[in-house]
Amino acid sequence: MKKLNTIALILTVGVLTLNSCAKKVTRINTNEQVDISGRWNDTDSRLASEELTQEILTGNWLTDFVQQNGKKPVIIVGLVRNKSHEHIEAETFTKDIEKAFIKRQKARIVSGGKMREELRAERADQQDNASLSTVKKFGLESGADFMLQGNINSIVDAHGRQKVVYYQIDLELTNIQTNEKVWIGDKKIKKFVKN
Repeated sequence: MKKLNTIALILTVGVLTLNSCAKKVTRINTNEQVDISGRWNDTDSRLASEELTQEILTGNWLTDFVQQNGKKPVIIVGLVRNKSHEHIEAETFTKDIEKAFIKRQKARIVSGGKMREELRAERADQQDNASLSTVKKFGLESGADFMLQGNINSIVDAHGRQKVVYYQIDLELTNIQTNEKVWIGDKKIKKFVKN
């Protein structure tokens, strides 16, 4: 009897230990701010996209272009270089900026980089495999008027268990025909982290 009680006790302790170690995952609102490590996170990306989108959409370059040309500008998003001390995926906020352009119908966005290569490969494939009535022709892409490019930089000041992390996201919009920079904007984020 004593042996059975010991086994039961061991099993109970084992189950309780396993339960206490079980991972718990809770879905939360994507706009909720949650800072765990102090590193760049989704809240920083959202703040960057919101502020930079507001700046670029209210810039004089946009009204000037529409008045001079009578049409919405065509924009291609180029490279946003991450020069910071940590991994930051710039696409999370550049995609939000693209979406805002399209949603607010302020500009036309064309694909660039690998997505454009994939589209061109599909067009090439259609030349051999699609019916003549549906095949898409080469040489009819919309040429971009402007390219959006930028950099992400950071500065870290740390001592002991405290640190201050400063991020600066700089974006520039350049006229592809003239190389003239028509808009420059930035978003600065500063964090104090104490462990």
